Amino acid sequence: MDVALVGASERSAWSHMIMRRFRDFGHQGRVYAVNREGKPAHGLPGYRSCCEIPETPGTAIIFVPAQAVAGVLEEVADAGIPSAVVLSSGFAEAGAEGQKLQDELVEIAERRGVTLFGPNSLGFANIVGGAVATAIGTRIPVLEGAIGVVSQSGAVANEIGKFAHQQGIGLSFICATGNEAMVTPADVIDYLVDDPATRVITAYIEAVSATDCLAAAARRALASAKPIIVLKVGSSSISADVAKAHTGAMVGDDRVFDAACLKWGIIRVRSIEEMMVTAALIEAAGPLERQGIALASVSGGGCGMFADLAEQHGVPIPAFAPQTCTKLAAALPSFASTLNPLDMTGVVLQAPSLWTKILPILFDDPGIGLVVTLIAMPGTEAEMPTCQTHWPVIAQAYSNAGKRPMLLSQVIQPMGREAREVAEASGLRDIIFGMDFGTRALGHLASWSRRLGKGNVPRQDVQVLDIPPRLAGERAALDFLASRGVPAIPGIVVQNAEEALRAADTFDSSVVLKIASPDIAHKSEIGGVRLDVAPCDAGQVHDEIRRTVSRVLPGARIEGIIASPMRQGGIELFVGVARDPDWGLAIVVGLGGVWVEILKDTAVRLLPVDKTDACEMLSSLRGAALLEGYRGTLPADLDRLTEVIVSVGDAALALGPRLAALEINPLWVHGDTIEALVVWRE
Repeated sequence: MDVALVGASERSAWSHMIMRRFRDFGHQGRVYAVNREGKPAHGLPGYRSCCEIPETPGTAIIFVPAQAVAGVLEEVADAGIPSAVVLSSGFAEAGAEGQKLQDELVEIAERRGVTLFGPNSLGFANIVGGAVATAIGTRIPVLEGAIGVVSQSGAVANEIGKFAHQQGIGLSFICATGNEAMVTPADVIDYLVDDPATRVITAYIEAVSATDCLAAAARRALASAKPIIVLKVGSSSISADVAKAHTGAMVGDDRVFDAACLKWGIIRVRSIEEMMVTAALIEAAGPLERQGIALASVSGGGCGMFADLAEQHGVPIPAFAPQTCTKLAAALPSFASTLNPLDMTGVVLQAPSLWTKILPILFDDPGIGLVVTLIAMPGTEAEMPTCQTHWPVIAQAYSNAGKRPMLLSQVIQPMGREAREVAEASGLRDIIFGMDFGTRALGHLASWSRRLGKGNVPRQDVQVLDIPPRLAGERAALDFLASRGVPAIPGIVVQNAEEALRAADTFDSSVVLKIASPDIAHKSEIGGVRLDVAPCDAGQVHDEIRRTVSRVLPGARIEGIIASPMRQGGIELFVGVARDPDWGLAIVVGLGGVWVEILKDTAVRLLPVDKTDACEMLSSLRGAALLEGYRGTLPADLDRLTEVIVSVGDAALALGPRLAALEINPLWVHGDTIEALVVWRE
């Protein structure tokens, strides 16, 4: 790819930096110096305009003052150059005036058919393809690999590249999208899904501006078994109105992004280290065909630490099969155990050939999909001999089984000269540094592999009603939900004491009387709810509720009082739906009643959901044991309960774009009896 360097000058630090990147990354293509005087720069002939360049470059890197960029972009289009990387700053990140300048760039690019990367961007380097248009730093020698890096931040891209090189992790592609006026991180991720040189995609994202594009890319990546690993920071509110509702307050957009990651198989991490260690591990291991992971070590202490961290980070370390234990007992010293993680004991230090006996036994275990070897890393010349003795034997054991060696160190440290020399001599490529980040990565590998097994076809059977009803009041919302398969508690709206008495007599129990008002969210707090009312007292309690509410909230609209049968025992759940401005409707499930606000024990998914999703949401709750039957309570009918949760989500989707939020609190569960009480928000 030929590149026009617009703003090239011997006096420009940016100009020198970009030229160094051409050399460092091994750019394959010609470079042209463009500046207003047409002066040569960096040993390159100078041109006053891109139109003077004798050949048409594939892209232009622009680093002139912000006010001049629009004119340069017009010249880029005049020259027939199809794309431009704008390093210049002073655009949307600088305020309203900068936003106007940025909008002008987008207008020119769209009108003239130029793909605009940036502005305020450090560009990109296709390392494998040798196409470079960047100021992103790199260490020498550049390590070519199969991991693509997408970052909104140039500074973070620099740090990702630095850490990857420090750990011996090679990259296929790296970019910093900057203000993403036209090309977003989602667009680059979508490009990398089709890039054969990239087997793992990583991304640092501050905000997702193209959710449809990211979701589509994630679907395609999942179908291709190509993992997307995202480090996302920052948050934004949904909307002022929805945030006032219970669900809107709990479904902050960060949790909705978590739900999107779960839906589309995106791996979410919390640090650069976790992201790159996870990427390196999955690139080496690929998806697990069997879920179990085994660790072999000469350190009992290391095995103990690994077991604790594995439980914390969701690493499946099953017990070995009986036949595996029998073979291990025959090969190991009599005082060794046959537990997973496996402590091979210090005997292996005197008998390195033991690796060739033990590792094949673990490879053959029917429940183990990946075997990891815990090793010590050399940091000095004195520490090299032990590694030089053991590493080739370990590598040979993996190679004989047709497997790629997977080594894990106890602490995170740079891939120094000593470790690199021993690794290269032993034929080892994949060393995961640090047990904490290593177990996090193994947990991500396991969960991503499970997600691959679930398939990639979202439900398509939910239809929006042609004319969604405009539900007037709580009882109307209950009746609508009942029509969509959500069981609702019986209820009668009454307007006076006499009607309250008649309504109470229709139920075979004491009753609940509750104010019906679109203006009152927390009815119990202002005396708007009375529980366990005897039917003969319903008229008197009706009048008391009306007087209390009128005194506390004299301006509230009162639609009546709802009389319903009193329910005793059971479990109260919360099921709510809220609309995120980027991702659409999300459903929340958690413990209900007042506990939803106190414990905040909830799970979130994007709609639509199926019964498997609903079951996973319930099992993820800290209070999940309550649903299994606790201290004499009836266990919940989970099959029926998941059906109801799915029906709530489907009902919300059927209402179409008018729905802002909907909540059921509580959803009463007593064995196989499930009933809803609804608070409607529209």
